[in-house]
Amino acid sequence: MSHDADGNDLARVAQADLDAVTRQLGRPARAVLEIAARCPCGCPAVVRTAPRLPAGTPFPTTYYATCPRLTGAISTLESEGVMARMSARLEQDADLAAAYRRAHEAYLADRAELGEVPEIAGVSAGGMPTRVKCLHVLVAHSLAAGPGVNPLGDEALEMLPQWWRGGCCGSDDEGSTR
Repeated sequence: MSHDADGNDLARVAQADLDAVTRQLGRPARAVLEIAARCPCGCPAVVRTAPRLPAGTPFPTTYYATCPRLTGAISTLESEGVMARMSARLEQDADLAAAYRRAHEAYLADRAELGEVPEIAGVSAGGMPTRVKCLHVLVAHSLAAGPGVNPLGDEALEMLPQWWRGGCCGSDDEGSTR
């Protein structure tokens, strides 16, 4: 595989997509292995990242939301207490807890495809499998994996407004970080 200095997989990720992610994040894209999901406007929404950053630091967040409009909408949900309510439901609903554990296992399996990193073995992201710590990770996982894999990610995704409305999230339009 051909990688740039930031660990991005140039064989699988177009330079235009890396440039878009860099604009979205306001910093260089790091360890991007593929675009895992796109906004309806066509810009990257979620990237799949290497489990270890170029400098060697373990990075458990396999699916990372990059679209500023998407992340802003998710942040609004977080500020409204959605994570605490979801965590409480996990304690009360055995079926939901079992489905969330399966999401955790799916996340770990996706990361294992990219290589083993002993420092983060068994650790997924977003609080899985016992609590909800980060809706950004759960929504990113749902967008990348598709419906039915992460029940709480799917639920949060359903709560979001149509963040892509009003123009391309990667352009100079309002809502962009360019």
